[in-house]
Amino acid sequence: MTGELIPRHQLRVQALADAYDTAISPVREALNRLASEGLVSAHDMRGFFVAPVSEQELQELIRTRCWLNETALRESIRSGSQAWEERLLLAYHRLTRQQRYDGSGDPIPAWTEAHRAFHRALTDGCNSSILVSFCDLLFVQAERYRNLSRQAPTADARQRDDEHRTIVDAALSGNADHAVDLLNRHFETTADLSRLVLGRFENETSGEATP
Repeated sequence: MTGELIPRHQLRVQALADAYDTAISPVREALNRLASEGLVSAHDMRGFFVAPVSEQELQELIRTRCWLNETALRESIRSGSQAWEERLLLAYHRLTRQQRYDGSGDPIPAWTEAHRAFHRALTDGCNSSILVSFCDLLFVQAERYRNLSRQAPTADARQRDDEHRTIVDAALSGNADHAVDLLNRHFETTADLSRLVLGRFENETSGEATP
């Protein structure tokens, strides 16, 4: 998710077991689980690889994410429960309290988790645990591209934080159309930043071992 292991890189089970000082069985179980989430590619007789990235996958991912998150966000706003509004405000508050990057410019795990919790809070008032779980899965897959987008020339983090605030304001005011439009643009902005570096990144990794 963070990009520490580049796309198409082969994941050797024994090397990972040695690196994490554990047995082979839990490593295989973890890799199979990651494969089910789309973060790892599993190939018979060839082993496991970090899942590739592509503009085609990115486009499909963003389109699907917009569809599902729109439905979940609209339903959350329509239900308008006080408990949901409180969860959303708390998640946004926690996100704004976290420092985003460390001194070397790397994302801080606590911010990443707060960011994930914020996006979940936007949708978890829809009264559908299945829909929320799909939104969560798409968030995980999109996180790889968001981290890729950090290599592009970007506006500073404060501008992206303002995007979060405007989404919250629109959602809490009950303006579903505006909230959905802001959320979709938020996703598309990250996708546009990813595209600035995706072509170069695909060329650099095209020689990695992969079926």
